[in-house]
Amino acid sequence: MERTPIPSCCTPGHGPAGLRLDAPRTAPVARPAAVRAARGLVALPGGTFLMGSNDSDRVPADGEGPVREVEVGPFAVSPTTVTTTAFASFVKETGHVTEAERFGFSYVFEAFLPQRLRTTSPSVAGTPWWRAVEGACWRAPSGPGSDVHDRQNHPVVHVSWHDAVAYCAWSGTRLPTEAEWEYAARGGLARKRYPWGDELAPGGRKMLAIWQGDFPRSEPGVHQGTVPVRAHRPNGYGLYNTVGNVWEWCADWFSPDFHRGGPRRFPAGPPTGTARVMRGGSHLCHASYCNRYRVGARSSNTPDSSTGNIGFRVVR
Repeated sequence: MERTPIPSCCTPGHGPAGLRLDAPRTAPVARPAAVRAARGLVALPGGTFLMGSNDSDRVPADGEGPVREVEVGPFAVSPTTVTTTAFASFVKETGHVTEAERFGFSYVFEAFLPQRLRTTSPSVAGTPWWRAVEGACWRAPSGPGSDVHDRQNHPVVHVSWHDAVAYCAWSGTRLPTEAEWEYAARGGLARKRYPWGDELAPGGRKMLAIWQGDFPRSEPGVHQGTVPVRAHRPNGYGLYNTVGNVWEWCADWFSPDFHRGGPRRFPAGPPTGTARVMRGGSHLCHASYCNRYRVGARSSNTPDSSTGNIGFRVVR
């Protein structure tokens, strides 16, 4: 299998030269598990807010700025990312096979692999801490021999954008637009770096799951990886982990500059593209190499890509 990943410090992708698959299709079904999956969403009134960032440490190529006034309509949003348990219910009822399973591999951070897989799994050029691991998928997040027994209330990972859309079709929900995602993630605060303010750790309190140590080296005895979806304090709208833990797929095609002249009322991104927007950063983010856990930060990946630090939440 040819693997030509898209260079990215955050989430490697399959890239245009990789194996291409038809987008998986899952028909919506009105079953009890699907109905339960869409319960508990937080209703938000919508309105105008200041979107984007002019942070001095932003990545210019990402197109975070300029800060602009944007309007979104009313919608409801999940307080957490979709869990492994919820995704398992979806798979059980529909028989959905994720793109990682169809490709036969997904990307795993090397520190989470046993030595056997570290030595046999190809690394990604430029970001050697990422390994293309045969058999890694949502059921086996660290490859063959791993499972999700102790991750039932963690975010599901190794899901592509297409997989997320299939889950939404089943549960009667959809992915948020990028504007809806940021409106919700900010929790009602304006022009702040994080959903709780401008300090990363106010009063020394840990507020999010990001890398602990000088990346990619880890602090001894410190947990690295995903945490339960309700870990840490919620934002002002009652949403958990809108930054850190896992990247979250959004509905929009990615562009670094479309929004500069694009619509400011109910924006939905450019009409076409090659990569989809991801927001929020992940447990692998660190100021020493990737500070995209700021609430105004953004990134992207191809819609068939999957890694151990990408998940999603839903809206309706």
